[in-house]
Amino acid sequence: MSDSPVLYQVDGAVATITLNRPDVLNALNTPLMLALREALTQAQTDEAVRAVIVTGAGRGFSAGADLASSSPGGGSDPGSTLRDRYHPVITLMRSMPKPIISAVNGVAAGAGMSIAMAGDIILAGRSASFLQAFSKIGLVPDAGSTWFLPRYVGDVRARAMAILADRISAEDAKSFGLVWQVCEDDALQTQAREMAAKLASMPTRAYAMIKEALNDSHQRDLPTQLELEAELQMKAAKTEDFREGVAAFLQKRPPQFKGR
Repeated sequence: MSDSPVLYQVDGAVATITLNRPDVLNALNTPLMLALREALTQAQTDEAVRAVIVTGAGRGFSAGADLASSSPGGGSDPGSTLRDRYHPVITLMRSMPKPIISAVNGVAAGAGMSIAMAGDIILAGRSASFLQAFSKIGLVPDAGSTWFLPRYVGDVRARAMAILADRISAEDAKSFGLVWQVCEDDALQTQAREMAAKLASMPTRAYAMIKEALNDSHQRDLPTQLELEAELQMKAAKTEDFREGVAAFLQKRPPQFKGR
């Protein structure tokens, strides 16, 4: 396997981005974060790519920040490191106009869990686990964890997960609303690829607008959200995919979406 900290592979219309430091459970350091940002940017700008999978090599998704470094991801100032290395990755994942599947194999801890949560759909292997490890070493959850957790699992569970830093099983994560589906470990990657291929064949322009509508919806009041929906719907109604979807429905045939 390549010694690159992140692997990038395109199969058809699906890009798979693999965190690739398996000897340290894909712990996050500066080279990995820079490579991850580059891979996500490549997936975003490649018009042939219509869906993305983010996963980990080996036995884990990511154990979080590499504690062999003096601060998260390396560097002397953790605040600057987060702003320069982590924040661009999280915001890129949330704003990318393509669906992202997080395929969580093994542990997703600390900022590694944040990266998993930044995906649009989270699949987990049955042996996967989730851990807000920050308080165990006297740190505060970062890389978006305090934003994602209350929205996904509710305030009560978010506080307990952040403060107690208990390991959460894949099944519990699903019951909490954090995970969409739990797969058998040996089927996780296959199911992620099948889901990504299905997403890539669908009206991906609409997916981009769905992400836009959902991002920050908690910060908008209802009239503002209704207006945003109306504006996005006007855009969606002008796409080739919409015309094809209606034509296929009326002609009782499978649609052939092109993401345009």
